[in-house]
Amino acid sequence: MDMFEQQFEKDRLREAPLAARMRPSGFDEFVGQERIVGKGRVLRKAIESNRLPSIVLWGPPGSGKTTLAYIVASVTDSFFAPVSAVSAGVADLRRIIEQAKERRKMNRQRTILFIDEIHRFNKAQQDAILPFVEDGTVTLVGATTENPSFEVISPLLSRCQVFTLKPLGADELRIIIYRALKDSLRGLGALKAEMNDEAMEHLIAMSNNDARAALNILEMSVMTTPPDAGGRRQVSLETIEDTIQHRALAYDKAGEQHFDTISALHKSMRGSDPDASLYWLGRMLEAGEDPLYIARRLVRFASEDVGMADPQALVVAMAAQQAVHFIGMPEGNLALAEAAVYLATAPKSNSLYTAYSQVQEEIKKGTSQSVPLHLRNPVTPLMKGMGYGRDYKYAHDYDGHFVKQQNLPDGLQGKRFYTPGDQGYEKQVVERLKGWWQEKGKEKPG
Repeated sequence: MDMFEQQFEKDRLREAPLAARMRPSGFDEFVGQERIVGKGRVLRKAIESNRLPSIVLWGPPGSGKTTLAYIVASVTDSFFAPVSAVSAGVADLRRIIEQAKERRKMNRQRTILFIDEIHRFNKAQQDAILPFVEDGTVTLVGATTENPSFEVISPLLSRCQVFTLKPLGADELRIIIYRALKDSLRGLGALKAEMNDEAMEHLIAMSNNDARAALNILEMSVMTTPPDAGGRRQVSLETIEDTIQHRALAYDKAGEQHFDTISALHKSMRGSDPDASLYWLGRMLEAGEDPLYIARRLVRFASEDVGMADPQALVVAMAAQQAVHFIGMPEGNLALAEAAVYLATAPKSNSLYTAYSQVQEEIKKGTSQSVPLHLRNPVTPLMKGMGYGRDYKYAHDYDGHFVKQQNLPDGLQGKRFYTPGDQGYEKQVVERLKGWWQEKGKEKPG
């Protein structure tokens, strides 16, 4: 690299966004993902020993996928060839592969092919690199925010190890932000920027677990804060609010308000109040709560409080979870709102919750109840000789596809766990069970 190239590189780094300047070049600076790249973990050892297999890094934006790829470039002795699936085509891939072949032949040097947003490659583009991943011409490192099971072709996926990255937590984001504030060479330390606790917590909440977003917001906030008489830039909550155009709400994602507000949402839906349900949902979403956390609570509510009164409730709640996962936020907020209103206005029943709680209590008693012989599968002649499956009645051979027989263990005959309610769909369940099991006042057998 000559003096002009060196100056160009310095200028490029100086003008790059804060997130790019603060990108770690080694594991000593990398924050998060201890489960896969902590000391002694397989992926870290593979990278450090320059024996990395083809991998796909799957995780949300700002979780460290691209950073890990650049650590691979920094730590290994391999040639690093990065491309973006947004702009690269088959011709670019073929050129990289031909260069990799020459490099391998002349210098015996491996080539790491890093494909950012690999889910954007179509089947033809993925097919183009498949043979060269298989024969080792290139070692693939793919990064994706989408489930690789759906977005990466099966033959390519079978030749890669998938590593799942988790969203960064508040403590991890706090470390990253503090480093950027203090670093005088790559960060904002030379500007003597400081941030109070309120501003820090709001920045963390609104970054949505995305380190890149947090650093972008931080940089703009610092650059637009004038220095005081002592030359220090005091970044306030108002500055963060103005930067991201979002007012801070009184909400602590990790503390009492978090649990109080989700409790209010749950109880409002249970109380069949769609207006209050929407309000508490909005309070959480607009304060930066993890939308998938809310979706999980809606799914639980669908089974616990609506249950068999409207089995469709679980379908709606799961559809909302999938919608949020698929399109993200803020577009996913209406899917959650739709689910919350549906659950609030659905008929309610806790019969499933009560029934399963009774089952749990029965099992906790420690009694081991044997499966009745007629319900056991006679998979061997010996089992058949012992009476397995004897006298079992195949329901489809009888009128109405129903026949009375004992299904519970001998010690639990006559035990009733599930008692349907009188709301919604369970009215039909009540009539159906009566028609099957009650005849001239007789109760359902075990």
